[in-house]
Amino acid sequence: MLNQSDLRFLREKIQDLKNAIFFSQNTSLLRMATTIVSISKVDELGQMWFFIPRPLQALHEFDREFPVRLEFFRKGKKFFLHVSGKAFIVTDPEEVNSLVHDDIRQLASDHLVLIKVRMTKADYFESSGSGDLAHASGWWKDVRTHVHAWMFNTRPGYKPYYLADTPMPLLSGGVA
Repeated sequence: MLNQSDLRFLREKIQDLKNAIFFSQNTSLLRMATTIVSISKVDELGQMWFFIPRPLQALHEFDREFPVRLEFFRKGKKFFLHVSGKAFIVTDPEEVNSLVHDDIRQLASDHLVLIKVRMTKADYFESSGSGDLAHASGWWKDVRTHVHAWMFNTRPGYKPYYLADTPMPLLSGGVA
């Protein structure tokens, strides 16, 4: 399980970037469309809350919970995040009322759907242009990146955070 300082770090980074691309990764025939979302809240349990546009189909025809990926990026920031997790469509009026104001409640009932995502994995990346390498020549950055990838099988500045006891299974028919 993720300790409180790591969760605090992720919450700060998510609130700093604020916007993400939302990808539904379920395998059902009917799934939520890919869209840009703005995170309203990240709670102390590692759950993100946000709205997506209401689909044209009836909401009860969609899976109530499904795997998702969110990619956070903001121009000018020296980091970005990729978050995987399980999304839940929130339709309980009490849960909606506890999170939003009156004007947003009306939008939620007509045009928007409240989504809650329980994060299971968060990948934090620092841009290669940050830190001491900002003044290094281009070939030195390439050498450092290749050596780091060869030795550690990751990119420099990459930090994975697992928020669940077990990572999510592969969904695209791959071998685990």
